[in-house]
Amino acid sequence: MAITPLNTEGVFPPYRNYSHAVEISGDSKLLIISGLNGYQTDGQSMPESFEEQGELIWKHIGTILRSAGMDYTNIVSLRTYLSDPSFDEANVRLRMKYLGGNKPALTVICCQLLETKWKLEIETIAAKSTAIS
Repeated sequence: MAITPLNTEGVFPPYRNYSHAVEISGDSKLLIISGLNGYQTDGQSMPESFEEQGELIWKHIGTILRSAGMDYTNIVSLRTYLSDPSFDEANVRLRMKYLGGNKPALTVICCQLLETKWKLEIETIAAKSTAIS
């Protein structure tokens, strides 16, 4: 089993001792993506609206998935943190847009996030078989 930290180009720079994702591989590959927020790739700027932050997060997730040879269909679990319950419907629309027919395990939590400008944060787990049939 190999454990590989991933900090994919095209996503904002990680800070303070974490990786954007960790890949665990062997006969299958498990990708654990850290909670991502809506920073632009410069790691400094962030759009104001929930929808724009959400779009950036989902694009960052897609970038990381592709770097591991996966896509949105490989997502098996999502944990979403919303700064306000009023964002739930917009969150569902974004999730449906990016997941299509994929229906992973899911948790949505409403809480105060680390930075007041953050409207949401999403953690993801994706899996893929690497066994040759």
